[in-house]
Amino acid sequence: MPFFTTGSPEDGDFRQIYYEIHGQGFPVLLFAPGGMRSAISFWENSPWNPIEAFRHQFMVIAMDQRNAGQSVAPVAATDSWNTYTADHLALLDYLDIDRCHVMGGCIGGPYCFGLMKMAPDRVAAAIIQQTIGLDDNRNAFYDMFNGWADEIAPEHPEANDATWSRFRENMYGGEFLFNVDRQFVQSCQIPMLVLLGNDLYHPESISRELADLAPDSRLVEDWKSAPTQTANLARAFLEQHTHT
Repeated sequence: MPFFTTGSPEDGDFRQIYYEIHGQGFPVLLFAPGGMRSAISFWENSPWNPIEAFRHQFMVIAMDQRNAGQSVAPVAATDSWNTYTADHLALLDYLDIDRCHVMGGCIGGPYCFGLMKMAPDRVAAAIIQQTIGLDDNRNAFYDMFNGWADEIAPEHPEANDATWSRFRENMYGGEFLFNVDRQFVQSCQIPMLVLLGNDLYHPESISRELADLAPDSRLVEDWKSAPTQTANLARAFLEQHTHT
């Protein structure tokens, strides 16, 4: 099994990120749905699976986020969206990838934007699938975080109640997409394909506003009812922007 590992358990900065590579070609880095449990396996229950859709034209890199699936890392009060972005950049560096496409479902939407904000030159195009975002639903995200934290807390004696509380606020105390604001989206020139959200965690209003704000974006409303057509559209979008 491929793992990207840094540090050691003894010095408290151990990080082991599980990833998979499928196919060859221009890289596509995937951020799976699943909230704080974001892991490769969640793509199997998605309306369409980008691993299967892209693997014949691209090198698809899928990963389990820290403390989800098979990935592990310590928990600290300073953990935030930037912590996850640092993992993503470290994995790209480890794989010697200078530039890639990104696709994120659910929590993967903010993960995409974290990478586009911190390292815009490394992202050629982005597919944002029913992103999470704030629209009178903050408590739902707090509850989701708490459920995940309760599950893994026995494995993290280094974290107390205050640690988890601060971590939760760092993730879900913000506005709009939680880790980037509207001004950043307006300034982001990276091409985007936005697949509409339509529920509590993935508000339709956020997807529509995102598509309106981003200078180079296209909104796809009815993408769940025709998964093959959506996969073809997404693949064509990435192919169009592979050499930009």
